[in-house]
Parts: sequence; structure tokens; C-alpha cells
Amino acid sequence: MFLVGLTGGIASGKSTVVRCLVEDLNCPIIDADVIAREVVLPGTRGWRKIKDNFGSEILYSNGELNREKLGQIIFSDEKKRKVLNSITHPEIYKAILWKVVKYFLQGHRFVVLDLPLLFETKKILPYTTFTVVVSCNEEQQLQRLMARNSYTKEAAEIRIKAQMSLAEKCKLCTHIIDNSGTIESTEKQVKLLYQEFSMCKAFWKLRIIVAFCATSLLGLGLFLCHYLMT
Repeated sequence: MFLVGLTGGIASGKSTVVRCLVEDLNCPIIDADVIAREVVLPGTRGWRKIKDNFGSEILYSNGELNREKLGQIIFSDEKKRKVLNSITHPEIYKAILWKVVKYFLQGHRFVVLDLPLLFETKKILPYTTFTVVVSCNEEQQLQRLMARNSYTKEAAEIRIKAQMSLAEKCKLCTHIIDNSGTIESTEKQVKLLYQEFSMCKAFWKLRIIVAFCATSLLGLGLFLCHYLMT
């Protein structure tokens, strides 16, 4: 099994790509955004650390995080954004690891990791065989974000500038999905890319390594058993 890193920018259309992969192609996806919500649910270790560092004012009355208020804080203060990342990222990566192991044991050829900060953090980048960026032009990204979240132009620009630019990400990746056109055009690109990954033989590399390790351990175990019995 090999790993495909999928990323983009805020409002670049990554959700459209993920939907196509899951609903149309039944592709195994590990969504970092979903995991990020799970690791900060009320009562979790991540939730307690966020509360300790940012105060109870970023919580709703039921204890859940007020993501909009927290977002206003971290997107206007880089130091606080780093504090939040230092709390959530280790928890997210541990959860991702367990999901990768699960998919590997199920025999999948590859798994797509949906990671908004794939290139920013670089933590999982060395373990990916391919990297895909969902891109669109800057004006589209701005207009989509304003429409989706009812942000002012200034608020939308702050959030976009807080991330690595799409142009820079496109220089770093192995594949680009151009989401500046129609949904049909994007879905066609996704399906072609899925076919390419499905035909790739990179998944054999890990299987061979695992088989070699398993065989070595089995051989060592048999040798020790024989040694102890003689």
C-alpha cells in the first residue's frame, strides 16, 4: 500500500474532489479535518489543552469548541496559531497512523490522505508516494470563500494569506487537479488520476518489505525455539 497526499487551499474545491473519490470511486480516504474535530471533542486531551491555553470563552455553553471564535483568534495571531497546531497536530497524526494501519490490513493498494497542511508541516510528506494539489485561480478562491462563509473581502483575504499559496503548493506536488472550470471537468480529472494510481505498482514495495520482515521474524522465532529445545 502507498499513500497519496491530497491538499489545496481554503475554498479551492478539495471537498468536491474528496466527494468524487468517496461517492463515485469508493476510494479509502483519511480526512484530517474530520480527525481534527474528533481529537478536540469535549473531554479529550486536545480539548483540555485548548481550553487551558485559550480560555473558556472559545467554548459554547455545551462545552464544544466555538470554531469561528477560535479561528478569529488564530488567523490574526501567528503565535497563537502555532500554539493551537502544537496541541492538535500530534493527536491528529496518531489517529491518522491507526487508520493507515487499518487500511493496510484490509489490503488496499493505496490510501488518500486529505491534509490541508501537507506542505506546511511536512510531517507526513516523506511517507507519501504522490502528492495532489486541488487548485483554482486566486480570484475564484477569494470569491468562493466569501460566498461559502459569508466573509467580508478582508476576512477572506486574511484566511487565504495565512496559508501557503496555491501557486507555491503546485510547484511542490506531483499532480494538480485544476478546479477552475466546471464540476464535470474536475470529476473527469479525479477519475483519470484514480485510474493512474490504481494501476501503479508502488503498493508492492511496502508489501515486499512487510513480507520480508514477517519472514525474518518467523525465522528468528523458529531458530530460538529450536535453540531452547536443544
